[in-house]
Amino acid sequence: MTKYSLNGQWILNYINNGAAETLPAQAPGSVYADLLANGKMDDPYWRDNELQALELMENDYAYSKHFIMPQDFAGGKLRLVCEGLDTIADIHVNGKHVGYADNMHRIWKFDLDGLLPGENVIKITFRSPLKYIRQQDALFHADGSPDAMRGFPRIRKAHCMFGWDWGARLPDAGIWKDIYIESVPEASLDDVLIIQEHKASLASLFIKPEASLPPGGCGWTVEAVAASPSGAEFKSHGSLDGFSLGIDNPELWYPNGYGAQPLYLISVTLLKDGAPVDCWSRRIGLRTATVRRERDEWGESFEFCVNGISIFAMGADYIPEDHILSRINAERTKILLEDCVKANMNCIRVWGGAFYPHDYFYDVCDELGLLVWQDFMFACAIIELTPEFKENIKQELICNIKRLRHHASLGLFCGNNEMEWQMLSTSDLSLESDILGKNSKSVQIGYKKWNYTPKQFGDYFRLFEELMPSLVLKHAPQTFYWPASPSSGGSFDKPNDETRGDSHFWDVWHGERPFSAYRDYFFRFASEFGFQSFPDIKTVNSFTLPEDRNVFSYVFEKHQRNNSANGIILKYLGQNYLYPSNFEQVIYASQLLQADAVKYGVEHFRRNRGRCMGAVYWQLNDCWPVSSWASIDYFGRWKALHYYAKRFFAPVLLSACEEGYLTQGADVNRESTVYEKSAKLSVSNETLESVKGTVKWALRDACAKVLSCGSFECEIPPLSSLWLEKLDFPQADMHSNYLSFELESKGSIISSGTVMFCPPKHFKFVDAQLELIASEDEITVKSSAYAKSVNIYSIDSDILLSDNFFDLNSDEKTVKILRGSLGDIRVRSAADIGRAK
Repeated sequence: MTKYSLNGQWILNYINNGAAETLPAQAPGSVYADLLANGKMDDPYWRDNELQALELMENDYAYSKHFIMPQDFAGGKLRLVCEGLDTIADIHVNGKHVGYADNMHRIWKFDLDGLLPGENVIKITFRSPLKYIRQQDALFHADGSPDAMRGFPRIRKAHCMFGWDWGARLPDAGIWKDIYIESVPEASLDDVLIIQEHKASLASLFIKPEASLPPGGCGWTVEAVAASPSGAEFKSHGSLDGFSLGIDNPELWYPNGYGAQPLYLISVTLLKDGAPVDCWSRRIGLRTATVRRERDEWGESFEFCVNGISIFAMGADYIPEDHILSRINAERTKILLEDCVKANMNCIRVWGGAFYPHDYFYDVCDELGLLVWQDFMFACAIIELTPEFKENIKQELICNIKRLRHHASLGLFCGNNEMEWQMLSTSDLSLESDILGKNSKSVQIGYKKWNYTPKQFGDYFRLFEELMPSLVLKHAPQTFYWPASPSSGGSFDKPNDETRGDSHFWDVWHGERPFSAYRDYFFRFASEFGFQSFPDIKTVNSFTLPEDRNVFSYVFEKHQRNNSANGIILKYLGQNYLYPSNFEQVIYASQLLQADAVKYGVEHFRRNRGRCMGAVYWQLNDCWPVSSWASIDYFGRWKALHYYAKRFFAPVLLSACEEGYLTQGADVNRESTVYEKSAKLSVSNETLESVKGTVKWALRDACAKVLSCGSFECEIPPLSSLWLEKLDFPQADMHSNYLSFELESKGSIISSGTVMFCPPKHFKFVDAQLELIASEDEITVKSSAYAKSVNIYSIDSDILLSDNFFDLNSDEKTVKILRGSLGDIRVRSAADIGRAK
């Protein structure tokens, strides 16, 4: 199969204020990218420019390109292949209409036979997505997330392009993936399904070719070669009906933290009478992977199982890296995913309201050992099917199931995000906890009451519980299918029940409950929970003027898409910290709140390993500069949460479940002796070996002087958590005493931390006299007293450190510079919040 690329220079035509405009353009690219490159629109991320950018999408945009086919271009059938058209498009070649596209999530192929006499012109006209969804909404009353524009469920375009509670309304358009003409031989090898079977020291691969052949032919055979990472080759051949390829002593693929990620190159060749005709190749990992669901004392388990090992999933939810999709590239994505591994993650959930990421996303996940929870692209929407819409979705599903099925990192396919939960919680069926499950308070996330029709309920079943599982079973039979997130398994049977399936928990944040509320629940797999914060001041400066730098200013609130969220942050801030003395302290305090909130949840979930087997927080990243739940902001800057994640996702974690009025509810008018002052330590071991060590604890005063101390010798079995005995401190002053703890194993401190018994605003910090000593590749911080959440930051440059936002006990810590340059570095701690400096 020979390809002739149409990538590169194109011409963009559109009507601007009644006048025709013609601009140079690029493919792959987008309307917004081309208008920006030609100075025809302002930065949509600056202040409230989003509003002007949205108006631009009321127009149609036409892309055209003149090209000359090479004389030696292979003969045979010719077709135009568009790997990504966003979204409603008419395609003409040499003035003839060759096709129509209405789905950005699928590959489009159009027959071009007889249309290429030499010099050619292709024209693709993209219709206004805003006009389209208005027309569709008038016909179907298409609704869903209150943060998105009405009508969005009726177009197969990333839902979040029409707005979300973290995203702008920027429904871009254009040729967003590769476009080319291919010459297809009479016979072709279209795809290959590989089924793995593992026994002892042998991996058997069943190779099932999917070929297009001329009628009545014979002499067709297939050859397969598997090349190991070390270069060893294993060969087999057979018929088009399928055959087996054996691999002795296979090198197995494991998620990050459980083993290595060796990848085998599988090459399959279609032969006619022994001569090669076409070939197909992919990298695969040899492994078994499923989701284990078994009845137990707490309900029913829900856990990834790879090569027989039960995996505690630790990760975050991924959204698009940019509203302008042409800005996403392999290098940028690789850095983001490598930052996940730096934070000890082993799992990433691709959220269903966006788009299916590029191939390189999954390639990097294969290489890094990140298990992918893959949502199909449906989220918080009311779907109403027509025969045409259902067929369009079916082709989208087949395209992406077959594209992704061979990836070692693929953990499961999931039907949708929150649609089962949404339909049940906002319908007339019931709002009682016996229907929704114990975690029913989470319906506070903002869905409005809706009068669903019987057809809408029926279409939900037809799509997510009939069509999708049947297609996964047919095209990826070894990949686990889950109908929705959250779900207990489908059929509207208590979605979000903490005893089964996966859960989304929003009582902390939307419900405004204290961080300690996480400890009231024992989810089997927490696939969404989180807390917002403001981004780095340099990120804020990228979209604001000085007068905008107030959390309640018009511009700042335009870059906050969750209703009243800035007020929620300040409410929690008031419960935990003194009132900040400047804007940068507000940002710093908000990031500490976010990090502490998620830390409360993850540590609790890990302490209950076996009952809970997943902690995937919302969310990993941003698609524009915004206040959100992300742990890494739009520019790739780590917030406090991502540094915390590196510690609370560490393979071995020592954590403390403390009691004080921080957890029991603060009342400054009560005597401190009324409150229990205690802590129970726990060690979580997510390695495959037992960990022997010494847990040391110390009750300290604000100067970090040890008031009492002790230690435990412990051995933690692999893949387990262990509670240590409770520590009581009845005589401790909760406003000036705190607990430090550390786990030492094989001569090194592998986990440590501190906890206070009161909120930071009531703790009597003393001046720790923080001192910075910097060299070319590392920074040392010294303290003379207890310093909480010590943050090293640069005024004028970006810097990524091996650790940050850590605690010091009148000691020092040296961190490595992993990325960026020093610049003008500063240091602060939680004690500085509310104090002029």
